[in-house]
Amino acid sequence: MTYTLAEIANIIDAKIIIPETLSKGDDFYLQFSIHSLATLANANEGQLAFLANSKYRQQLADTSASAVIVSSDAVEDCPVVALVMDNPYMGYAKAANLLNTTPPVALGIHPTAVIDESVKLGENVNIGANAVIESGVVLADNVSIGAGCFIGKNAKIGKFTQLWSNISIYHDVQIGEFCLIQANTVIGSDGFGYAPVAGQYKWHKIPQLGSVIIGDHVEIGASTTIDRGALDNTEIRDGAILDNQIQIAHNVIVGENTAMAACSVIAGSTTVGKNCTLAGLVGVNGHITVTDNVVFTGMAMVTKDINQPGVYSSGMPAAPNKEWNRTNARVKRLDSLTKRVKELEQQLKELE
Repeated sequence: MTYTLAEIANIIDAKIIIPETLSKGDDFYLQFSIHSLATLANANEGQLAFLANSKYRQQLADTSASAVIVSSDAVEDCPVVALVMDNPYMGYAKAANLLNTTPPVALGIHPTAVIDESVKLGENVNIGANAVIESGVVLADNVSIGAGCFIGKNAKIGKFTQLWSNISIYHDVQIGEFCLIQANTVIGSDGFGYAPVAGQYKWHKIPQLGSVIIGDHVEIGASTTIDRGALDNTEIRDGAILDNQIQIAHNVIVGENTAMAACSVIAGSTTVGKNCTLAGLVGVNGHITVTDNVVFTGMAMVTKDINQPGVYSSGMPAAPNKEWNRTNARVKRLDSLTKRVKELEQQLKELE
């Protein structure tokens, strides 16, 4: 699939600026065909690049792309056709969707799929090889289920939702419309519920009787696990995006449009508000509440309620080993140093 530069500019809502140094005429460049996207450094003829980070601006002058999506302040440095817009990264996102070469999750219903006779299938449902769809499942119009997926009893999946391969959806889970779930994710597995047996090093399992409710337009990365609730449901609300290898424990609520980067974890019965961002390796304690519009930087450990919007950090950035050892040694002396400061303050007070 190819598009002319004029077509792409119209779709991404960009203004075309053709440098005077290009001498073949405006119509030639407007009708030039673009077949794919590439980086500034590696693009060739027929490819579209973009500049959204000033860190890469030095690559613009030497790019071999046929056109570049740029902001207005970078046009003068662009030696090729410029597609100008206020947010070049959004332009890149729109162009990437337009030129997307990702194959479909599945086409038709594969003969090796095992589908219970009670399953309700909407129109244009696609189910891949060796998928298992248990009784009572409802798959709405245009749902696609990848190879090797398991959909448990009475699960419901909304229209245009896509599941890639080897995903397990447990019983009674509900997934909304226009969701995308990447391979090997598990939704609805048992939460970590156990009661200690008094006086013994034993645990009594507590059945997890709730479910998982996934809203609309939710995206979930590969190998992520979302546990079902103990009694109430675990909820991932509309527009949330979860990266790879995330753990969501039982009865957690993740608010609308909240984003979580890879390897972040949320312990049980915690509510994270809407429009929040959790960077990589963030850990959120159980039974706490995080308000809306909060950002946690990488490796932050959240141990108590967060009631005010803002940016929160607690991770220690990497440092040269000798520097870290010195810092760590000083940290170990903080207790004695604090005691010494208090003694000096008392002596100073007595002198006054």
